[in-house]
Amino acid sequence: MWEENLREQIVDLQSPCEKGRLEEFLNKQDLKLDQDVEYSIALYKGEKIVATGSFSGRVLKSIAVDDEHKNAGLSARILTGLLREEYERGRTHLFIYTKPENRSVFSELGFYTIAQVPSRVILMENRPEGIKNYLAEISKEKAEGGGISAAVVVNCNPFTLGHKYLIEYAASRCEKLHIFVLWEERSVFPAELRYSLIKEGVGHLPNVVLHKGGNYIISAATFPSYFIKEYQEQVETHARLDLEVFSKYIVPTLGISKRFVGDEPYCEVTAAYNRIMQEVLPACGVGVEVVPRLTYDGLAVSASRVRELIRMNKIDEVKGLVPESTYRFLLSSEAQEIIKHIQLSYQRH
Repeated sequence: MWEENLREQIVDLQSPCEKGRLEEFLNKQDLKLDQDVEYSIALYKGEKIVATGSFSGRVLKSIAVDDEHKNAGLSARILTGLLREEYERGRTHLFIYTKPENRSVFSELGFYTIAQVPSRVILMENRPEGIKNYLAEISKEKAEGGGISAAVVVNCNPFTLGHKYLIEYAASRCEKLHIFVLWEERSVFPAELRYSLIKEGVGHLPNVVLHKGGNYIISAATFPSYFIKEYQEQVETHARLDLEVFSKYIVPTLGISKRFVGDEPYCEVTAAYNRIMQEVLPACGVGVEVVPRLTYDGLAVSASRVRELIRMNKIDEVKGLVPESTYRFLLSSEAQEIIKHIQLSYQRH
């Protein structure tokens, strides 16, 4: 069989030649190579790429087969190679974001649909009980009886007085407030640290519950854009998919009837997300309240402002922007590597 003559090879993404050849192949398939791709494989016929696939973290992406070799089982062969490498790295719970027309291909390969934005994107996972297990875990904190249950989704990189103000405001206007912490390791402050700083900072509020966002609170940092051409469409599609998962699964599981969000004077992506949220969630019976930002010295308090002061080695000026617990951490020896990283790089989130 001619398929046996195909050569499977790991693509050296550090090689301009190999990476360029991969990007050229994907462009012909109307796809792009996401910047965060950490591993790619390709099937070669001679020196020509006929199929490829990549991943970043737990997300499989850029799986493509050229037109001459479709329906020949090459997607399965690529997927097998990606799964083998993911499993060797200790990752067994995996996800695919792809175009809706590819649903049947990945369903046959063992993936299950979680949510979709019609004609734009579909999110699938390789565990039939994945989302159900997550919901079972968070449902342990469902409010009993009547009253308003609300939600806040935060990153807190790091936890500031602005976050504390938003959470206190929201908690004062509901019987139970569910706080979802973004969980991808894309922030300079690690997820477990962000979670612990939030937990310490809101410990005085008896009606709040912290949840690890896990794989089902989708941030802009991890939403793949390789199959969407226009940036604005990427932003809108990400927002609609994340809100689809939130409204379809999390809202009914916890009985959430309101979501609080801080207004966004700086980040256009977050501002666009807030606008779409105000369109989507009320149609699902969930009210949205945009809370004005807390200000200090005439400027909105934000994590990016805190990181900028750290970058400028003005730790003393951070004190007016963060809770005492966050400031105490920043002065500790544990924070030194993080501070060094901030001062040597630029990272928006």
